[in-house]
Amino acid sequence: MSTGIIGLGRALPEKILTNFDLEKMVDTNDEWIRTRTGIEERRIADDNTNTSDIAYEAAKKAIENANISPEDIDLILVATVTPDQPFPTVACMLQERLGCVKAAAMDLSAACAGFMYGMVTAKQFIDNGAYKYALVIGVEKLSKITNWEDRNTAVLFGDGGGAVVLGQVSEGRGILSFELGADGSGGKHLFQDEEDFIQMNGREVFKFAVRQMGESSENVLVKAGLSKEDVDFLIPHQANIRIMEASRQRLNLPEEKMSKTVHKYGNTSAASIPISLVEEYEAGKIKDDDVIVLVGFGGGLTWGAIALRWGK
Repeated sequence: MSTGIIGLGRALPEKILTNFDLEKMVDTNDEWIRTRTGIEERRIADDNTNTSDIAYEAAKKAIENANISPEDIDLILVATVTPDQPFPTVACMLQERLGCVKAAAMDLSAACAGFMYGMVTAKQFIDNGAYKYALVIGVEKLSKITNWEDRNTAVLFGDGGGAVVLGQVSEGRGILSFELGADGSGGKHLFQDEEDFIQMNGREVFKFAVRQMGESSENVLVKAGLSKEDVDFLIPHQANIRIMEASRQRLNLPEEKMSKTVHKYGNTSAASIPISLVEEYEAGKIKDDDVIVLVGFGGGLTWGAIALRWGK
């Protein structure tokens, strides 16, 4: 047996903020945003919706999809940089709200690479037999730390959450290999300032992301004993269409083999990969025994990639 995804779910706020809406808020325009980022709209949570609320909806769906009960969950890991408050953690709130009475629970923070860090961490507990089922959630309410007067960052971010349940799957399926990494010297290029807003040196982050996403994708394939030709689907962090395209081209994949949700949801940080995973699965684009590469990067600077073979 090996460790893989046995259930998944996502949650998105109802409110849609389009590029044309942003034109009325900040000095920008639809064409500028689309050509540079690929983003057309994003979801924004209202003031009464917290990160934990979004996480709860996604997690509940994932547990139901896994066909297990909340009491079966042994571990809850929530990847987020926008918790409701520093403590109690979002994970602890979910443990109580979902009824996962025996689960250990903690948040982890690796920015946009957080979901990858959560998946790999949970895998260790299941691989060594300590736990049977782990709930991993990537969730953000980035709207609360976005400076809506900063034209460079206001256009990028959105809110949402995605969740998976990890458990044992049949041999040859599940997570085949992974890579996690960090470069703390790059922290100055993407950070939260003293006013709690996101600050980003777009040029430096772009260069880092293009290089690292490509390298990490290739590395996990080598570790899994696979070639680029074996890849059926690529799910990159949905930050910027130009970065995503660079990753796709590095793997020599046709356009239809790469997930693209950035135009609808913007950059949802730790939530972007699980949101996209659910979307593509529900659309029938991910099938049993498909080889999938998940790859992301984020503030820290951090990165992570996973090669997996889909199915239970």
